[in-house]
Amino acid sequence: MKKISNLVVCAMMAMVLVSCQGNQQPESQGAAATTNVPDGGQSTVQDDESQKDVVKVAAASADHTTLVAAVKAAELVDVLSNAGPFTVFAPTNAAFDKLPAGTVEGLLKPEAKADLQNILQYHVYVGGIKTEQMQDGQVLGQANGDNITLSVKDGVVTVNGTAKIIASVPASNGIVHVIDAVLLPPAKK
Repeated sequence: MKKISNLVVCAMMAMVLVSCQGNQQPESQGAAATTNVPDGGQSTVQDDESQKDVVKVAAASADHTTLVAAVKAAELVDVLSNAGPFTVFAPTNAAFDKLPAGTVEGLLKPEAKADLQNILQYHVYVGGIKTEQMQDGQVLGQANGDNITLSVKDGVVTVNGTAKIIASVPASNGIVHVIDAVLLPPAKK
């Protein structure tokens, strides 16, 4: 009986060893697998089933083509595609059209990238805040280090006294508040 149990134990150990060796991949096979990883950041992940992130929400809107072009030129797509949460105050194309002639074109030039990043980051609050959570006089610290002030009157939310929130769209990594004016950060001292 003892010989049979020893034989069973030996057979089980042999099976474990064989199964462990079978799970190992040759080094060349493992290296080949890593070469198939796409270049780029979070924005390159293909996902047609989950809720859209803040960048994809804006990209899906015909009213935000200027904003999307600016986010791409400022190289902020990957940052805004990350987990967040982000609250994005997203000016419409019409809001950008209100700026002095040539402003948008000038900001889209490579040499103006730092200025464009500063302006776009002034439109982003790191954290999720819905309109029903906003309070009159509330101050939010924006991603560029400056503050915005919210005004709430009769259910209408205004940012810095100039930009009205005209719609809000939830996203997988935050919320997009559509606004009717471009927010310009205060001049640096």
